[in-house]
Amino acid sequence: MELNNLLSGPPETLLPVDPAAAELADGAAPADVAAKHPTSSLAWAVLAEGALADGRTIEAYAFARTGYHRALDLLRRNGWKGHGPVPWEHEPNRGFLRALAALGKAAALIEEKDEAERCVTFLRDSSPAAADALS
Repeated sequence: MELNNLLSGPPETLLPVDPAAAELADGAAPADVAAKHPTSSLAWAVLAEGALADGRTIEAYAFARTGYHRALDLLRRNGWKGHGPVPWEHEPNRGFLRALAALGKAAALIEEKDEAERCVTFLRDSSPAAADALS
């Protein structure tokens, strides 16, 4: 291994295609997609974003937390060691990143300050592009 590789940090984590993505893109109802694909972080993120937009903060928090935990499981199965880049540019990563952003927003709304700050930091550390896109 080259010295450069040792100093460059952990490798990017690139998640596999989420089977729910195509259904959501085709206009399927997010709740139906989440019921059909309960491990889809993207489906839960879309539900969380919709709940936030409708002012349903507690539902948004629950949906986002579910999507976030589903994504953590998938990240770990794909080699992620608890830190390192999860690039926004790789579309299958967006479910995780969107769920994390929604969790941070919902946490801030219920004044769970430590969780909100942790989510903002985790999002920026995972993908600065996602942090910019989702802020």
